[in-house]
Amino acid sequence: MLTLYDAPRCPFCARTRLVLAEKGISYETVEIDLSDRPAWLYEKNPAGKVPVLEEGGWVLPESSVIGEYLEERYPDPPLLPDDPSERALARLLIFRFDDELGSAYYAFRRQEPGAERLLGDGLASLDSLLEQMPYLTGREFGLADIAYVPWVIRARDMLGVELDPYPTLLEWLGRVAERPSVASELGVVAAL
Repeated sequence: MLTLYDAPRCPFCARTRLVLAEKGISYETVEIDLSDRPAWLYEKNPAGKVPVLEEGGWVLPESSVIGEYLEERYPDPPLLPDDPSERALARLLIFRFDDELGSAYYAFRRQEPGAERLLGDGLASLDSLLEQMPYLTGREFGLADIAYVPWVIRARDMLGVELDPYPTLLEWLGRVAERPSVASELGVVAAL
């Protein structure tokens, strides 16, 4: 049985929860209090960060790596396109997450000067990408969508970021929110 060391408020953990839900994988959860991390967590991940996935003593940290691992270990349903070039573009978007959205999101959360503009630029970039394709992963929902949706949800629902200026992004969020995995994550965020 897989064990997920998890924190509901952590969007990186949300990525892993979404992949597990999309693939219908059963797992046990060990909830971590991020304001009081247990010392033993550092034995599982020296950085002391979650998510961490464990099975039979084998441990894997880092949400994007966990997503790739789960995609390879449990290939159905697929969360990456069959086409190698489309798959590479999805991976590139995940790789560039901090440049596209992550850094701006955290600067906005810390209320740094200029962060509102940076976050707006990141959201506008996603909006523009989604004008070209229905999902960030391409033609189908997948790992690139999963990489971004936790932050978009949290920006809107926890930080009060207005998404109306990004109509294509807002349409995408409406589409992905119909998926049981994302609907469940919306419930997690609403409970925070």
